[in-house]
Amino acid sequence: MPRAAVAAIFGPKDELLFIQRAERVGDVWSGHMAFPGGREEAHDASLQATAERETWEEIGLDLSGAVCLGALSPMSSPRDAAIKRLTVVPYVFRVEAWPAFTMSEEVAGIVRFRFDRLLAREARGTFPYTWQGAALQLPCVRLEGTLLWGMTLKMVDEIISLVEGG
Repeated sequence: MPRAAVAAIFGPKDELLFIQRAERVGDVWSGHMAFPGGREEAHDASLQATAERETWEEIGLDLSGAVCLGALSPMSSPRDAAIKRLTVVPYVFRVEAWPAFTMSEEVAGIVRFRFDRLLAREARGTFPYTWQGAALQLPCVRLEGTLLWGMTLKMVDEIISLVEGG
């Protein structure tokens, strides 16, 4: 199964960084909130190196000097005929300062939320989603005009669980 890696990056004031993916035809994650990252390439020394390379390419943040706190649980992309199954490994990083970001065409914006807001489960709810003809109510977080859900929310929830000692 193809693999990918993303970077959950904590910075000053315990802010957690997210990207708003650009709207792109054919991209199943088009417009979604996510952590920077992408598919593993043959020249990547490791999946952590994939997360670091993709973060540099997408937002111009060099993680080579950042502290890597470790990896979270690997996740499989949803079963969907439109995409090949993909294993995604999230890595958690801490940086001392935010740079002047340079976003690639894959990124529409960058947002940062203080982690205590996520830890307090602020703005938790559900939203309607149709998948394979079924109407669903999926868990989400709505903060400042953003919608966190799906794999990204699962990653955030794992970080919350680790912080809470679970």
